[in-house]
Amino acid sequence: MPNKDTNLIRFDDFMQHALHHPETGYYASSIQTVGASGDFSTTATLSNVLGKAIAQSATEWSRKNKTLLNLIEVGGGDGSLAESIIKSIPFYKRWKLHYHIVDSSIPLTEKQQQKNKLSNRVTWNSEMKAALAKCKGTAFIFSNELVDAFPVRVFKKSDTHWNELYLHNQTEHFLPCSDTLPESSALEHSTHYTGQRIEIHQSYREWMQQWLPSWKCGELLTIDYGDTHPKVYFRMPQGTLRAYSHHQRLTDVAVYQNPGKQDITADVNFTDLIEWGKQDGLETTSLMTQRDYLTPHISSSPEDRFLIHPDGAGTAFKVLRQQRTE
Repeated sequence: MPNKDTNLIRFDDFMQHALHHPETGYYASSIQTVGASGDFSTTATLSNVLGKAIAQSATEWSRKNKTLLNLIEVGGGDGSLAESIIKSIPFYKRWKLHYHIVDSSIPLTEKQQQKNKLSNRVTWNSEMKAALAKCKGTAFIFSNELVDAFPVRVFKKSDTHWNELYLHNQTEHFLPCSDTLPESSALEHSTHYTGQRIEIHQSYREWMQQWLPSWKCGELLTIDYGDTHPKVYFRMPQGTLRAYSHHQRLTDVAVYQNPGKQDITADVNFTDLIEWGKQDGLETTSLMTQRDYLTPHISSSPEDRFLIHPDGAGTAFKVLRQQRTE
């Protein structure tokens, strides 16, 4: 919360308010859709290839573990991914499919529910615990571009320690950290140069820890842009924080302008996700590029080729698979 004496607000509090405030936050009031007519596009709005790949992963998990086909998609976007997954599930398995979407954005949930192909096949939930209860704790959980939407804490290295980013009237102030530093491979790395900025998705870990006790077993598939540490900050001394508005990439002070009217994001440190998962009882089974994950399913379309391009989305996005067993 803002400091009453100085009116400083820690950046993750600012980002939480700008994106997720129930009345004025971007995901609550400004976002209307995802794709060409929105502020940004996702893999699922460009092609159905991701749906094919996830459908295969989910059906293989169900068959291997002899479980019901319980799917939980976290952050459903405009519903395109759910449509393509359901269509890609083999017909003889589709009638046994239990598909849940967990989404806190009312505008996007309404967009999903307007799709006729989803209305009779999907159950919507506002919280993970509710979806897991309906699955009796066993589910294949997945997300696409979810982690990057969680508020980040931003740090900058000095000669002797890390300072944390606070804002006042859209002006940056880096101050000594007022509490214990969060757990992160980026903070533990000793070779960062003075002035290096990093972002830590601490809020994502805290969110996961709220519902992990309700998840008995299954697979967690996380797709997002980023990399392992230290590669995630290769040639990025100013870090990866940025905003998007009408498909325009905004950096520096533009990120802090128009709060609630634009998306704010940062690359995902997959080393943190792996280490946090290990501490919370998850086993990492694989980490690969989107190119490797999608290639067995692509067509010859320009959109599919774009999504696996080695100098673009194909390697910028990573696919992390983790599991929990009873």
